[in-house]
Amino acid sequence: MSYVDEVIDLIVKENPDEPEFHQAVKEVLESLRVVIEANEDQYRKDALLERLVNPERQLKFRVPWVDDEGQVQVNTGYRVQFNSAIGPYKGGLRFHPSVNVGIIKFLGFEQIFKNSLTGLPIGGGKGGSNFDPKGKSDREIMAFCQSFMTELCKYIGADTDVPAGDIGVGGREIGYLYGQYKRIRGLSEGVLTGKGLSFGGSLARTEATGYGLLYFADAMLRANGESFEGKTVVVSGAGNVAIYAIEKAIQLGAKPVTCSDSTGWIYDPEGIDVELLKEIKEVKRARLTEYAAARDSAEYHEGRGVWSIKCDVALPCATQNELHLEDAKMLVENGTIAVAEGANMPTTLEATNYLIDNGILFAPGKASNAGGVATSALEMSQNSQRLSWTFEEVDAKLKDIMENIFANADRAAKEYGFEKNYVVGANIAGFEKVVDAMNAQGIV
Repeated sequence: MSYVDEVIDLIVKENPDEPEFHQAVKEVLESLRVVIEANEDQYRKDALLERLVNPERQLKFRVPWVDDEGQVQVNTGYRVQFNSAIGPYKGGLRFHPSVNVGIIKFLGFEQIFKNSLTGLPIGGGKGGSNFDPKGKSDREIMAFCQSFMTELCKYIGADTDVPAGDIGVGGREIGYLYGQYKRIRGLSEGVLTGKGLSFGGSLARTEATGYGLLYFADAMLRANGESFEGKTVVVSGAGNVAIYAIEKAIQLGAKPVTCSDSTGWIYDPEGIDVELLKEIKEVKRARLTEYAAARDSAEYHEGRGVWSIKCDVALPCATQNELHLEDAKMLVENGTIAVAEGANMPTTLEATNYLIDNGILFAPGKASNAGGVATSALEMSQNSQRLSWTFEEVDAKLKDIMENIFANADRAAKEYGFEKNYVVGANIAGFEKVVDAMNAQGIV
């Protein structure tokens, strides 16, 4: 049995009931097979893959808090500090009922390579809780965040582990978390990113993941003789990533026609009105039914269905495993030329393979959605220097980073005989830097 297969089998055996983690490890190691087999004896001797797929530290803790009725609630908190070979752990916190240790491990494992691709000195980590912010009052969210940080603060720091936001963790939650960290540790430092502009946050951080997705996808299209100009784009999600992907797509001359949330989706053939979408989602925190009620050209549909709309480019920006094999077949049948992932692993492995096998340009999330963590690292730099850069400065740095990520993924894919396979290219490019750092630092 090959070394790759041994390690995949080991992960499944030692981490039962963690399908998302199994999927992430399998996807990465399979695409790295050509590199690993060329160095198999040395990697096996050094147990390199075993060290790569096992977190350096895995934390699980209870989070008790009191709701508005005076009832004590208890949730579970997690932080997986996966790999610090190239810098302090960096990765978001996710507050969502679906959160469990397997999902946090999959996200943390992906984060290693995503962070490596940015070219910035940040390692991989991830955290969160099964707490659901939906329907909670501001006071309840503050109570939860303060309890969560009371435990987490023991394990993080500006040069140790720097969390950020993710699903369910926006500016409000980051503010409450940062306030509690400062209260307990007595330190004003860049320990969290995604902070408010009045206390160390970075301009362009809100837009970064969505904008970065479009910068990467645009570079991919241009390298293949295409552009966003005049293209019809379908987008899933209606959160931070989706909203600003839609905004940047419009700026690049495309027409985004869909978005979605957990209950349904919108089709607007005249193009999504991004200012109306921001008002509904960022200000009112309401459902997409309000978008349809406010705009005559829009249709609201319950459930799933975004991928059935004919498009040139598809941007899955909601959550993991949302684009299935049957969706991929619809996209191919409808003449889609490119799919770029805005969320973490939103396309199933079967769907990813089908799209690539059918000649669709495919941008994997660890490369194409790295704009958020890249700008978080830029926020860390500003905090360390006690500086604040302009929106234009940050946006220009973000664009350069995303175009460099594409160039490195493209180079690695060509170098190993997988031209236009940016999944393989991104994984190899990210892996090379991490392995160099791990080897240089000895068996740790």
